[in-house]
Amino acid sequence: MEKKKIKDLVLGILVVVVIGAAVLWVYNNERNKVSRNLAKRIAELSPRGGPPETIEGLQKAIALYEEQIERNVKEGAQTGVYWKILAIRFADRGMHRDALDAMERAIYFQTEDPTLFHLTGEYASVVAASVVGFSTNAGSEKEHFHSLAENSYLRAIQLDSSYARPLLGLGILYTFDQDRPFEAIPLLERYLQLSSSDIRGMFVLARAYYITEDYTLALELYDRIIAISKDQRVRAEAQNNIEIIRNIIYG
Repeated sequence: MEKKKIKDLVLGILVVVVIGAAVLWVYNNERNKVSRNLAKRIAELSPRGGPPETIEGLQKAIALYEEQIERNVKEGAQTGVYWKILAIRFADRGMHRDALDAMERAIYFQTEDPTLFHLTGEYASVVAASVVGFSTNAGSEKEHFHSLAENSYLRAIQLDSSYARPLLGLGILYTFDQDRPFEAIPLLERYLQLSSSDIRGMFVLARAYYITEDYTLALELYDRIIAISKDQRVRAEAQNNIEIIRNIIYG
């Protein structure tokens, strides 16, 4: 009986060793496969079919520096986060030009983060509004920041079509700063589909309807604001806008 227990124990240990070896072999095989694929990609992307090194040479170099590469990638991503935090802190203190500089660095490290592009749009819009003519090139400077805001909002939307905030930001830019209310309307309608109870978005869309003389839709939105808002000042502003539109319609 005792011999059988020892035999079973030995067999169990052998099974564990075999399984462990198999797992290690699979892991190393997959790691080598990743290394080979990366080396092949580098060669294919390089001019004239590849760098002077062979794929095998690249594979060895990648294996040698794999941990360092991974560490650098992680450090780069973390650096992007730090720049983002710095940009937000600058903006919180009203230092929006400095915030834009920091945001540019954040995007350098995280080029596909829609939040970074949305915030860039916000900060650029604020800077554009602050350009009041101290220099002789104030007009071109304002245009530059409006263009930066627009491109940033569009990029954020491109990266994430369900991201609501850049839709509102771009709608505000088109409605109030660039006299493009017809382009703003579909953006703002999409925004309210995603954020159906946002009062600010309703006011902006109602304004766009008003500018394009779609008074019926504007009145419907102002009525909706009055129905859902508990803020007396908001309700009074909506009611005042209703009276303005009614005066236009009925004289």
